[in-house]
Amino acid sequence: MKLQQLRYILEVARHDLNISATAEALFTSQPGISKQIRLLEDELGVEIFERRGKQLTRVTSAGKRILQHARQILGEVNNIRMTGQEYSNPNHGNLSIGTTHTQARYLLPNTTKTFLQRHPGVRLHMHQGTPIQIAKKAVDAEVDCCIATEGMEQFEELIMLPCYRWNRCIVTPLNHPLCKLKELTLEAIGQHPIVTYVSGYTGSSQIDLAFQQKGVVPNIVFTAADADVIKTYVRLGLGVGIIARMAVEKTNDADLVALDASHLFNFSTTKIGLRRGTYIREFLYDFIEMFAPHLTREMVELAMQCKNQSEVDQLFSQIDLPVY
Repeated sequence: MKLQQLRYILEVARHDLNISATAEALFTSQPGISKQIRLLEDELGVEIFERRGKQLTRVTSAGKRILQHARQILGEVNNIRMTGQEYSNPNHGNLSIGTTHTQARYLLPNTTKTFLQRHPGVRLHMHQGTPIQIAKKAVDAEVDCCIATEGMEQFEELIMLPCYRWNRCIVTPLNHPLCKLKELTLEAIGQHPIVTYVSGYTGSSQIDLAFQQKGVVPNIVFTAADADVIKTYVRLGLGVGIIARMAVEKTNDADLVALDASHLFNFSTTKIGLRRGTYIREFLYDFIEMFAPHLTREMVELAMQCKNQSEVDQLFSQIDLPVY
């Protein structure tokens, strides 16, 4: 059994069983990957993937367990590598953060600037994507941590640390009818076309839940993953926008009105996701605390020792999170 074989099966699974795409991503040949997978299956005496002709169709039951162990093994290999780097060159290295547009655009810039000033020998890489995409990257050790509001709870391999709470606002053009209301309601919002987040992005489930509980069917005419895109289409008169309050800037958005909607929607919590068992370098501890000051090294270490997410949630239950 070779580490290369374990990497191959994980990459094939990550590329939806497409060996061609896997070979392209790994800069190797399709026959080479197929051969190594077959050799591993022969050694183990079980099939990891079911096949129809030359096509892989699904992961077998045994394959699912093998992939889980392979992920753990390669994670530990990465930890060994990180430990060596920590001691041989503690002030240099790479830090990869997976996050969504809202975090990257509005919350992370100040943290990033301070971090790079404090750690000039560290190269910071930011990977943007959907919450599910970046959570998968964290599970597969492609990023050191992920920062998002939704989606990460689907991955048991991640420990999620609460950073801050936030809510939404309604953005409209100047002099819009909603601006004249004494009290903003979901019923009133529902009478207008709505532009908001794609499902699964930036707390969109709380938006859906709020309308459902009021029995209001929103007229959502356009969705996007990017708050800046949503604001652009509000400016075009396509509808009223529902976005994170933090995504409205006084100067750049002076042509829009931001109506507080915190009384209409439940607050959401943005979290940092860390893969269980991952080795955390000193500068990652520092980055986490810069972004969320209550996430000290001591608290992160305690969280990493928790057996499940419920224990993590209990650990932070008495902490008053910042609100944006």
